[in-house]
Amino acid sequence: MKKKIMTVILGMAMAASVCACGSAADTAAPAVADSSAQPAEDTSAATESSTDSKKWIIATDTSFKPFEYTDEKGDFVGIDMDILAAVAEDQGFDYEVQVLGWDASIAACQAGQADGMIAGASVTEERKSSGWIFSDGYYDANQCMAVAADSDIKGFSDLDGLSVAVKTGTMSAAYAESLAPDYGFTVTYFEDSPTMYQAVVGGQVAGCFDDTPIMASNIKDTGIAMKLVEGTGNEPAAYGFAIFNPDNQELVDMFNKGLANIKANGKYDEILAKYLGE
Repeated sequence: MKKKIMTVILGMAMAASVCACGSAADTAAPAVADSSAQPAEDTSAATESSTDSKKWIIATDTSFKPFEYTDEKGDFVGIDMDILAAVAEDQGFDYEVQVLGWDASIAACQAGQADGMIAGASVTEERKSSGWIFSDGYYDANQCMAVAADSDIKGFSDLDGLSVAVKTGTMSAAYAESLAPDYGFTVTYFEDSPTMYQAVVGGQVAGCFDDTPIMASNIKDTGIAMKLVEGTGNEPAAYGFAIFNPDNQELVDMFNKGLANIKANGKYDEILAKYLGE
């Protein structure tokens, strides 16, 4: 009887031993799975791949014909867009254009939401001192005044007591502001060129200041009832691609190299001829 009891006890002990081994194996399993995953190596590879495939975010204005505008097919085109595309192809970088408007483009770059900006931005010492970092110039342009086609205004001296329109934060705005005290006119601000031109045609303002090639292109292509006023232009300044974060200097360097290359191989002249006939 005792032998039978001992046999039962031994059997129970062996069963308990087997169950205990099973529990230990279950507890250790997650540790084995974690060590075999080797996440550090995979993460490093993904980071390197992400760096190699960086897409630069480039902000631009909504309408600054012929440098950036929407054509009759609904495509966003222009000199700036074609130069950017040619430079990117030459230098082998990827980019995405965000059409934000002038003020919003500056704000996006300053906030780190965009990497660079191309929007017919004149290169000036004032802008450089306030944080703009420019590429080499890619087009020389000046600013002048335009009035309604049937206007009798022939120069700045005819503006006394009147109001003229400008686009906020532009070189043309600075130009008009510098002349206002001497000629007795006031300055009215607009967010975009098309709205400003309509104010001129509609008689809300006596004239407007804007970049000369922009107004000349709009008058020629759209037939808007405006005319440039001879003798009202200032000294030309270069347009430049711009960044606001020194960490993006690589982008400016690539733009400069690509610009030099497309000027050398004739692509730059083809782009200007396409939009300006030059």
